[in-house]
Amino acid sequence: MLDSTGARADDAAPPAENEWSQSIGAGVVDQPYGKPSPEQAGVIRRNVPWLTAGTESSISFSPLQSLHGIITPNSLFFERYHAGRPDVEADKHRLMIHGLVDRPIILTMKDIMRFPSTSRIHFIECPANGGMEWRGAQLNSLQFTHGMVSCAEWTGVKLSTLLEEVGLKKDAKWILVEGADGAHMARSLPLDKCLDDCLVVYAQNGEALRPEQGYPLRLIVPGWEGNVSVKWLRRIKVGDKPWYTREETSKYTDLMPDGKSRGFTWLIDAKSVITFPCPEVPLSGPGLYEIRGLAWTGNGRIKEVHVSTDGGANWRQAELKEPVLSKALTRFTIPWRWDGKPAFLESRAVDETGFVQPTLAALRKVRGTSSVYHNNSIQTWQVKPDGSVYDVQLG
Repeated sequence: MLDSTGARADDAAPPAENEWSQSIGAGVVDQPYGKPSPEQAGVIRRNVPWLTAGTESSISFSPLQSLHGIITPNSLFFERYHAGRPDVEADKHRLMIHGLVDRPIILTMKDIMRFPSTSRIHFIECPANGGMEWRGAQLNSLQFTHGMVSCAEWTGVKLSTLLEEVGLKKDAKWILVEGADGAHMARSLPLDKCLDDCLVVYAQNGEALRPEQGYPLRLIVPGWEGNVSVKWLRRIKVGDKPWYTREETSKYTDLMPDGKSRGFTWLIDAKSVITFPCPEVPLSGPGLYEIRGLAWTGNGRIKEVHVSTDGGANWRQAELKEPVLSKALTRFTIPWRWDGKPAFLESRAVDETGFVQPTLAALRKVRGTSSVYHNNSIQTWQVKPDGSVYDVQLG
């Protein structure tokens, strides 16, 4: 506990001379590929075993409660597979671009890496992030309620550059992107988005893509639901209408209260969550704390984040920490002196279009409770007098 000077009682004496200061440590290239400290062994991706029938078509969750800044380490970036993780050999991998084009082409990885490159920071969020919370609070964990979102620096070629290389016919309006996994994951995308900001990438956070993130090649569709950023990208077909694949008819559609489903709801609307305190990282006693969190939107930049400690009755504006980038995670903080009494912590994001993150009640009024995808509602953490934190939903 901090005293009035900000120091701890046991800090009055000089720090102890520990054993690691009394010997020679390991030398360079002792670990040719760096590893975290053994003390960080618990900072890992996790899955919910009962969520899916097996791990081959499933999801793992990023440990947001233990991360700092806006970049997710490659080893902690959440996973989503539809037929397991393929072991692709880069020298045998090919990307075919065909359909309504003037010059169909098949590219090797060496061919692709000859094109002008670009690097950008963007988040990817699975549209099922928070989907288990539609009917009620189920998982008392930040990692499991919000861990299907991660953010990285991506390096590759603009999709528009590749499409310019093959030449588009005048009736081209859509493209089909297909992966090389066992499911041949395929999605239809409107051409306007493809020519705007999509990337075909081969690197993540400065190194080649990891196999779980699509090695050697994947698509990045900034600000749109993660499943359209197809991994292990092998084929791009240009057409004049959408293909209505399995993944955009029976899957990845929003079931509405009247029994109909909305399709092609790609956009990720403004969303935020408090990452400290949270169920995995409770408070240690009354005093001054910094509430911390993350916000993101597929509509560009986060403009403001408001924080409430009384369940939304009153709000204060948080500080956005630089950099505030388009379609990337944004960190926010706000000081809070906790008096040891029960509290209900919430955050509310506003993006540059003016969109305000809704309450769960407002979202349910439109969407009902039978949906799975696109739950961007305000998250409530209940703080108990002992400092423990719980996932709750307010009426």
